[in-house]
Amino acid sequence: MSKVTKEMALDYHRMGGKPGKIEIVPTKPYSTQADLALAYSPGVAYPCLDIEQDPQDAYEYTNKGNLVAVISNGTAVLGLGDIGALAGKPVMEGKALLFKIFAGIDCFDIEINEKDPKKFIEIVKALSPTFGGINLEDIKAPECFEIEQTLKAECNIPVMHDDQHGTAIISGAGLLNALEIQGKKIEDIKLVVNGAGAAAVSCTKLYIALGVNPKNIVMCDSKGVINTERKDLNKQKSEFATDRPIHTLAEAMVGADVFLGLSVKDVVTPEMLQSMAPKPIVFALANPDPEIAYDKAMASRKDLIFATGRSDYPNQINNVLGFPYIFRGALDSGATVINEEMKLAAVRAIADLAKLPVPSVVNAAYNMTNLKFGPDYILPKPLDPRLLTTVAPAVARGAMESGVARRPITDWAAYETRLRQLMGYDNKLTRRFADQARSNPKRVVFGEANTDNTLRAAVSARNQGICIPILLGNEEMIAKRAERLGLDIEGIEIINLRHDREADRRHRFATELSSKRQRHGLTYREALEKMFDRNYFGMMLVESGEADAFIAGTYSANDKATEIAKEVIGIRPSYRHFASMHILNTKRGTYFLADTMVNHGNDEETLMDVARLTRNSVEYFAHDPVMAMVSYSNFGSSREPECQTVHNVVERMQERYPELPIDGEMQVNYALNREQRDEAFPFTRLKGKDVNTLIFPNLSAANTAYRMMLEMGLGDAIGPIQMGLNKPVHFIGVDQPVRDIINLATIAVLDAAVLEKINANPSARQEK
Repeated sequence: MSKVTKEMALDYHRMGGKPGKIEIVPTKPYSTQADLALAYSPGVAYPCLDIEQDPQDAYEYTNKGNLVAVISNGTAVLGLGDIGALAGKPVMEGKALLFKIFAGIDCFDIEINEKDPKKFIEIVKALSPTFGGINLEDIKAPECFEIEQTLKAECNIPVMHDDQHGTAIISGAGLLNALEIQGKKIEDIKLVVNGAGAAAVSCTKLYIALGVNPKNIVMCDSKGVINTERKDLNKQKSEFATDRPIHTLAEAMVGADVFLGLSVKDVVTPEMLQSMAPKPIVFALANPDPEIAYDKAMASRKDLIFATGRSDYPNQINNVLGFPYIFRGALDSGATVINEEMKLAAVRAIADLAKLPVPSVVNAAYNMTNLKFGPDYILPKPLDPRLLTTVAPAVARGAMESGVARRPITDWAAYETRLRQLMGYDNKLTRRFADQARSNPKRVVFGEANTDNTLRAAVSARNQGICIPILLGNEEMIAKRAERLGLDIEGIEIINLRHDREADRRHRFATELSSKRQRHGLTYREALEKMFDRNYFGMMLVESGEADAFIAGTYSANDKATEIAKEVIGIRPSYRHFASMHILNTKRGTYFLADTMVNHGNDEETLMDVARLTRNSVEYFAHDPVMAMVSYSNFGSSREPECQTVHNVVERMQERYPELPIDGEMQVNYALNREQRDEAFPFTRLKGKDVNTLIFPNLSAANTAYRMMLEMGLGDAIGPIQMGLNKPVHFIGVDQPVRDIINLATIAVLDAAVLEKINANPSARQEK
């Protein structure tokens, strides 16, 4: 992960014209007076009266059952300390964002300017009827203990202080798996805990519930070992005081099996680790730097299992593995509390998931090929989509078995289906692409660096570690533009086509291109003149290997740029055409649309290539394609030439790829409505399947469809993604948002990485 700068963070929080990270979106129709009469007066009176008679009806008529409050007074914010309620708001918004994207839970962040625990409790309790659950956040110890305990006792909805229990649950799952790998029994281990705050106390209590013997625990704070000799202990610390005659952390570590650090960086030395028992387990969770650096720890001994809170090392103890899914299960079962049984159910579900085979989509997200249970993989990865369908049901079952579920789940298969549907509208795919790109950034040329959005995108992509940008344009003009936009372009390579520092490069490129195209009438002199064109020059940088990918900025039409790409880069040998695709993330899931930018009126051969290219691309993005070829006709109902072309291509695709779920031609409503399609056309090869890939009969239809969906706010798009050229060249409008250009640069990096692997192993390319 690249270093996060102040500029990057501030730009992110104010981008898009809507400061902050969350918003409220209506879920019911509101376009007519009749809609508004139902939504408000007079229709709203009826659910109000029903709720007055039966408060449980609030879960049927309002958003209470899917609404969590993230509440803080800002007294212990991340690693920032007591910065106050208002200053902590970005963190609470961020927590609300995580609830939404990982578990589909709506959140209000509430920052309360009150440090007195009793007054704080009164305020939160008074607000509680609004919510289905309360996530307490960033409240300092020891006040957090009183606040949570009181609110759990006095509110009839789930309340959890995630700083305490989140770390406990995730590290508890990691502990179970680490002990299994090391061949140790939990009841026998000697545990050292460094830190005595809210998280440390909660972790230790949960470990005891999992089977750790309290007599084998030594807890330390900033003054050393918490033992019975000390007279300065509060109630929480006294519970863990040892009668052993030891006083320092170094003494406590001798012979220990497990170390849990929730303190400060660099308090543990290699010598301390070497003094531990054979096959030790070390969880160094100080934020942001662990109690001992990863490299030092791993060099100290070979039999160590090591975990931190950081994403750049193996075995990250990350609360996001737990809290979204714990609240999801609690809300869905109507739990009145989050109790010990539910927390232990979450621990075991997370631990068990790490032992299962890792799906390819997770390996791809982290640029790995063989993640499997072992010393460097004791916990699932945060982007594992199975967490929602594993942890939430386990928590819901825990609520039911412990008798706190007011709305028990009876149809578990239907519940899992609903959870899968919740995973549709988010940016997991985008995050996965960005993580892959950051693991192996490539040189990406930006052809229109003289425009604001392209320059912003190039700088942001550099700052995020996604790519190594190369800008085409005038150095002075780009520098002035960067200064006006407040962008730091230091260290970014700029190539001025008119005054290239490499004097012979223009001539070299002209020689290469004219040699390649000499049988197509291109002379050296003509090729030399073309090298003043950004698209020609940028693509030749890629063709010659001096860059890895090119982003061509286009204006109202992209015909010129695509023709240049055919001329300079060329189309893959097994195709006669190339095409483009958009990925749309919507509330209903991820959809792939083609061809959205390149080919106009499609004959059979063109449409055949589009379908083949799209099938390969969808598989590349770790999805199983279920393809519908759309038209205004259904399965031969019209004999118009365009419909017949689509009909014929479907037949050819089915004959060539009998295993591929593809059918058509069909109207788009039948493509997207499985029940309607299966009832009207029970013979279809798509029966029982949800379509995720749409092939349109022509450019006009495809381009209109995706642009209309975006303008209506029905989804987010990545693209246009080029399919079929020999090297990574992509096209995007210069007026597209910065985010879209960054996403396309990310795709270009992934393309370049795949090409690099293919060049190293030519047999790796499989054309279908």
